[in-house]
Amino acid sequence: MNRIELSAGTLTYTDTGGDGPVVVLLHGLMMDATLWDETITGLSAEHRCVAPTLPLGAHRHGMRAGTDLSLPGVARLVTEFLERLALRDVTLVGSDTGGALVQLLMAEGAPAVGRAVLVSCDAFDNFPPGLTGRTLVLTGRLSPRLFGLFMQQMRLRPLRRLPIAFGRLTKRGDAATARWIRPVLRQQEIRRDTVRVLRAAAADTGLLLTAAERLPDFERPALVVWASEDRVMPPEHGRRLARLLPQGRLIEVADSYTLVPLDRPAELARAVGEFTRAPHVT
Repeated sequence: MNRIELSAGTLTYTDTGGDGPVVVLLHGLMMDATLWDETITGLSAEHRCVAPTLPLGAHRHGMRAGTDLSLPGVARLVTEFLERLALRDVTLVGSDTGGALVQLLMAEGAPAVGRAVLVSCDAFDNFPPGLTGRTLVLTGRLSPRLFGLFMQQMRLRPLRRLPIAFGRLTKRGDAATARWIRPVLRQQEIRRDTVRVLRAAAADTGLLLTAAERLPDFERPALVVWASEDRVMPPEHGRRLARLLPQGRLIEVADSYTLVPLDRPAELARAVGEFTRAPHVT
């Protein structure tokens, strides 16, 4: 695991290295870069894969006081991360809230991004997304201490599998979800950051509707990969996103909930790999 010091604080990230096309992968709320481990396994032979752990609730280092932890603030942190690593013409991939970050960057022009991939993610008015997202954002009203007490329940698998938790996000990834909650259970500064993220999300629920208005200006190649059984991110949103994007195309994945990187990583890796190899039509 690599570390980088940014204006907000220390971020950890995975970087497979190599000379292939660069794929940067962004995770969602209460997740870390390990979301992408198996997808990276399928891509790394021909790609340089870079996956940062963003300050979204499963990070390891608390952010500096005063850091903007709204989604636009985290999106700017992604831009800083790309600049510091001198990454250009990347394929930027986002799942869950990571896909919301990708949309925000696409809406702002994203000069370092050559291609974009949206994988079953928050979009349009589905923010916070579904019962899972709305419940999590409601917990942001608690103090960091009480939020930590609430999250203690997630140590128990039956509770993690509830629809208000991770139950509608993944069919097969419970071991990953158990890992993701450890930092917020153990570290006061992570609880503090997470509450700030959740409160900022609650304060601006229309930001993806605004971003969607600018997506037709993103004229670079774009792929939308959506779980056909998704019960948190409506499949119709995937179709709408693909129609909005001038070079957008859609792939629907069966036998998966929202977190396709956990439920169908090999299929996702194939889709992303084929997308990066396709000619760039101008």
